[in-house]
Amino acid sequence: MTAVILATVCAVVYGTADFCGGLATRRSRVLSVVALSQVAGLVLILALLPLLPGLFDQRALWWGMGAGVAGAAGLVLFYRALATGTMSVVAPTTAVTSATLPVVFGLATGERPAPQALIGIVLALAAVMLVSQDPAAGKRGSLGSVLIALAAGAGFGGFFILLDLSPDGTGLWPLVGARISSVTLVVLLAVVARRSLRPTGGSLRIIALAGLLDMAANVLFLLAKQEGMLSLVAVLVSLYPASTLLLARYVLGERLHTIQVAGVACALGAVALIAVA
Repeated sequence: MTAVILATVCAVVYGTADFCGGLATRRSRVLSVVALSQVAGLVLILALLPLLPGLFDQRALWWGMGAGVAGAAGLVLFYRALATGTMSVVAPTTAVTSATLPVVFGLATGERPAPQALIGIVLALAAVMLVSQDPAAGKRGSLGSVLIALAAGAGFGGFFILLDLSPDGTGLWPLVGARISSVTLVVLLAVVARRSLRPTGGSLRIIALAGLLDMAANVLFLLAKQEGMLSLVAVLVSLYPASTLLLARYVLGERLHTIQVAGVACALGAVALIAVA
């Protein structure tokens, strides 16, 4: 039950972070948003390190650095898709991909969830597919933005898997490694591409908020993974588009269609099934 609660809260925080990141990319450059949000996350994780101590292990840093590369690549692609496509299409498409990879990995490495939990996993994946259907998206839900969203989901899925491979008892050190590598990667990309990392006027606060929320969600994921199976935790975390959609609805005025509402209902059912398993 602890893992279910942590993973569900993690999904809400991830969805809010992605909403803020999506807004920021409409006001500032993608690389600027990613780099500065990652720096904000690094500041937060360093501040939390003494509060949630763990044993230092170089393997944790290495696995974390690998996760950071995968996550940074996914984030750049994700923000790019958000900037060029419809938020209510891009976010769920990314989510179902990022959930499927850890589920497959968990099952392949010997995890055996209870029958009710397996039904909940299937229902959760169906929920993400349902909320991704937007009849009004039109050309904005183009094949190009969907393909970018799928690639972003693969990066996020790799992030979850690589964090899961880090040694137990190492606390937040895997996230320290992840953030160091992601910041380094994005800055190098900016230098090679000769892109400025200076944000446009008025966007710095929302960029910082996106980074802080993203790191808070990462911490919640790490704590949830320590309490439960990756295949269950990852699929619950993948339900984050629900909060993204609600924020898009009430802040941006994007309309929620009946099929998306049905998807949210399926998501709630999936959480209930996994919780009682």
